Amino acid sequence: MTHDVDGGGARTAVLCGGVGAARLLAGLVAVVPAASVTAIVNVGDDTEMHGLHISPDLDTITYTLGGGSDTERGWGLAGETWAAMDQLDFYGGAAWFRLGDRDLGTHLYRTGRLKQGASLSAVTAEITQAWGIGMTLLPVSDDPVRTRLELEGGEEVDFQEYFVRLRHSVAVRAVHFVGAEQAKAAPGVLEALEAAETIVIAPSNPIVSIGPVLAVPGITELLARRRRDVVAVSPLVGGRALKGPADRLLVELGGDASAVGVAEVLTGVAGTLVIDVIDAGLAGSVEQAGMACRVVETVMSSPAASAALAAAVLAARP
Repeated sequence: MTHDVDGGGARTAVLCGGVGAARLLAGLVAVVPAASVTAIVNVGDDTEMHGLHISPDLDTITYTLGGGSDTERGWGLAGETWAAMDQLDFYGGAAWFRLGDRDLGTHLYRTGRLKQGASLSAVTAEITQAWGIGMTLLPVSDDPVRTRLELEGGEEVDFQEYFVRLRHSVAVRAVHFVGAEQAKAAPGVLEALEAAETIVIAPSNPIVSIGPVLAVPGITELLARRRRDVVAVSPLVGGRALKGPADRLLVELGGDASAVGVAEVLTGVAGTLVIDVIDAGLAGSVEQAGMACRVVETVMSSPAASAALAAAVLAARP
């Protein structure tokens, strides 16, 4: 299958969370022209801190593709300084959500433009243009969609409280995507999904990274209709998440912490699941869950590994 693009050729749309999606996208643009790729990004993690609109997944992807990400932390910018957070902490402010000084510049720009009336997708285009990113990044919606987690004790918290303040160490009994029912897909989102030859679900948490994307009206229905063209990549390797709480969340919400558990979540919207070689023994169970299965190396330990995975994903459709 060829993926060369001459303006009207093969196109790829990718449903994205943060770090895993960013690495896959970096690999993808190594094997196809960046202009042929549209990333449709989760906004359920978005939050307001210190009066600023923060879009963690959009920023992680932008910084990674722009070559400025902190690869050791997996988020934020390399070479950061922390003077603003240190000063906030000096005053006794909420400094648990760490924002580097350069990263704050991104949030200041985004917030100012939003207050001027620009849409989130328009501001995202401005930011990605400044970083020289050739692909299209789209928030799944310009409307607020916020992930809320109901903890085992009954308390409800937003995603960043769960993930950062509580270090995702507490049991969850339900996940809600507040605002999703009223949200509309951002301009270009549904069109990109319709035009794509291959739709990829990145190796992101299927509950709290992909879930908010699927919750926006019209997206699940479109993917279900195009299910044969949708390839998902399991974020679990050997039953464990490489980053974050995907394995524990699957179990806490009644599923299985394995590639099979991922298949059971995504089988309605994806026809193929790519799993790691460590999980090759689960291929038959994935197929019993209703998905074709492809077994490849999925750990993106280097740019070459990311590119190899991206090429395998593009070739994975039946």
